[in-house]
Amino acid sequence: MEIIGGGLLEIRINRSDVGKRVSVRALTEAGTVGGKFTDTVGVLTSWNDGVLLVTRRDGSPVRIPESLLVAGKVVPAAPARRRGPAASFEELARVAARSWQPVESGTLGGWELRFADGFTRRANSVLALGDPGMPLDEALPRVRQWYAERGLHADIQTATGAEGTQELLCAALEEHGWAPHTPAQVWTGALAPVGDLDADASRVHLARSCDEEWLSRYQRFGQGSPAVLKVLHNGPSVWFASVPAEGGGAPAAIGRCVVDGRWAGFMAVEVDPAYRRQGLATAVMTALARQALDEGASAAWLQVESGNTAALAMYERMGFAPHHHYHFHRAPDPA
Repeated sequence: MEIIGGGLLEIRINRSDVGKRVSVRALTEAGTVGGKFTDTVGVLTSWNDGVLLVTRRDGSPVRIPESLLVAGKVVPAAPARRRGPAASFEELARVAARSWQPVESGTLGGWELRFADGFTRRANSVLALGDPGMPLDEALPRVRQWYAERGLHADIQTATGAEGTQELLCAALEEHGWAPHTPAQVWTGALAPVGDLDADASRVHLARSCDEEWLSRYQRFGQGSPAVLKVLHNGPSVWFASVPAEGGGAPAAIGRCVVDGRWAGFMAVEVDPAYRRQGLATAVMTALARQALDEGASAAWLQVESGNTAALAMYERMGFAPHHHYHFHRAPDPA
């Protein structure tokens, strides 16, 4: 224990706190004079060989030598939410999974192995919400084999940053050489404010299926395979939005929404660069939100890549807020 800057610093964590959310302060380097510290908040995922591993909300790991630790305490499992609907990580993960359903799936204990001929990682990765029913040393080779038989590299979808997320699994996967990639976030918000936005939703056409013109605007389609249409059309209640372009052809803007109980999920919101800054993305979101409200939904969610700053800013203006981060851990290349 020591007094720094008039405050009392205590180390009130130990190895038994692995798996809990902690706040720790450490010296930046051994022998530092003058109170140079770094603070880290996250889940204590391991404490081995004199090193603490803390996983931050965004999934980034921080390794802290025990010898540099000057303070530490357990903190609440998740910060209080500022706004938006209350939801557990598992509820949102299952809702999102129903919006991107695979064309083939298998099980390994409580894990679901999903395959859709490579279209979208969300339908071509392991949904690891339960226990695989065996040690990772046995489970991971089986996962790799299942995907190799289908011509894919194995990915496991994981999440960090909320109560009940998978920091311990992330750390274990990385110890086995599975590297995280494609960081993204799940945001949530109340649905009614999106439906009440001041947008010209009358320009938006809604349909139960997507046609070739809609697909021609969808950036992830590419050449695709029959699996693309199966994944896009499958879900509890699926709607496609489009704003016609002048002269026909590919729409000026598109979107997809899946209504599932109280939830409405927004995805594939894209605007032709020639039509940007005209409020079309907002119009698409508003039209889809009104349809979802008519079906009894009250809460909204969406997934967005962490580096898409323009989309993040737009969704924040609409009243959305981050709920948790998610990632994909990829199997190492064969030796």
